[in-house]
Amino acid sequence: MNCEVCQLKELEVEHFEIREVLRCILHTIVFHRALGLVRPKDVDLELFEITYVQCGDVELEKKIDEKIDHFISWVEKHPNKKSQICLSFYEVKSKQPSWFTNKTERLYWEQWYVNLNVTQHPKHHSSKSHHTKLVVDPGESATEERSSRRAMVEASLREVLFQIIKFVNEKKDHVPPISEGVIYFPYEITIPSSSDSAFGMDMIKRMLHSGHPTMLS
Repeated sequence: MNCEVCQLKELEVEHFEIREVLRCILHTIVFHRALGLVRPKDVDLELFEITYVQCGDVELEKKIDEKIDHFISWVEKHPNKKSQICLSFYEVKSKQPSWFTNKTERLYWEQWYVNLNVTQHPKHHSSKSHHTKLVVDPGESATEERSSRRAMVEASLREVLFQIIKFVNEKKDHVPPISEGVIYFPYEITIPSSSDSAFGMDMIKRMLHSGHPTMLS
């Protein structure tokens, strides 16, 4: 089994935007990989003029929110650093029992990497020029700057959503057969660890432990 990997476009966001952006992206991915009957629920973002669809599953929403909370806690301890969240779909296969292996293993068939660059918005400072007497209201200038930046983040988020839809529509051959009565493929969400390098090491250890299939570049 091959594991398809999708590296989503990096988004530059501020701390207060993390929760909405991650909810939008993660729920969009899970919704497009849902198998059975779901109750689609439209959700309007408060910060951006974007509407996305959730599966309408309370437990799913709770699990995603818990991971987002953990990620936000990590960001607060590692300010101004790029970070990554991995949403993986897998199958659970039985293994021949032995002294050295578990009875089941996870075979990962799709991974989505959500890339965020969380920045601190610089405080506005008034510009002084010796060549002009034009006075600009700092408050008005700051408002225009933030409005422009918000529009850029919204446009980038839309690009990511289109990237998800394009990937889902084009990559289908690797999706496992659907089991009767199953609504969601098993999934897991991995966030960075306490140290900068630990996330990559955790991913490698998890792959070795679970018998990760070869990834496609």
